[in-house]
Amino acid sequence: MNPGLFRKLGGARDAGEAARIFEEYMEVLFGLDEEQRMRPGPDGRRRYRSSYRRLLEGWAFDSNGPEGAVLKGWVESRFGLFPTYHKRPIERFSSTAWVTYVEEKIASRFHNNAIQMQLDLLYEFAQWALDRASGRAERHRTLYRGVEGFEENQILERRGKRSALVLLNNLVSFTTERGVAEQFGSWILTARIPLGKILFFRELLPHHVLQSEAEHLVIGGAFEVEISRP
Repeated sequence: MNPGLFRKLGGARDAGEAARIFEEYMEVLFGLDEEQRMRPGPDGRRRYRSSYRRLLEGWAFDSNGPEGAVLKGWVESRFGLFPTYHKRPIERFSSTAWVTYVEEKIASRFHNNAIQMQLDLLYEFAQWALDRASGRAERHRTLYRGVEGFEENQILERRGKRSALVLLNNLVSFTTERGVAEQFGSWILTARIPLGKILFFRELLPHHVLQSEAEHLVIGGAFEVEISRP
């Protein structure tokens, strides 16, 4: 739907210029620069414009907050993967956990600026950048996730002493640095993640809140993982 963006990206000399092109395109298309975001509407009231950056900030603060629900809702809409956890395990559609998730994912304050389309473009840009960086030679990344237990990450089948088939939530955080993962749990999940499962990664944009932890946002589902202690 946005061929003009990718024509411009095709002329980028490096990753930094590509990120600048993407951010400027998003600012113009969705009115994300500060002046437009704070411009009063016809009634004189300032209008809050939702943005993909606000969702990333919210996820960094609490992946089970309202911004996390919107991101999980995007995965549900685009890939047909339902969340298995939001504040607590989601075991059935009629549960309190499911109702809370639905209420937060459809909150009007996050859906007044084509937020689903913004996330579509973020994912498309991430995939473009990964392909360009690897020349399509790299199809997986080895990533790490620290967990305290397996309430959110369900073990479906044991494959050996240290390996298992695990059902991850429909959107989860991984990191490229094992040492970072060790800070978040007493168990470390190591997985080879297909590049097509990556929504966002540290090097994609120059300034964002997920940078310090080398964080990757990964579309979930069933993964074969190695389970180990720090």
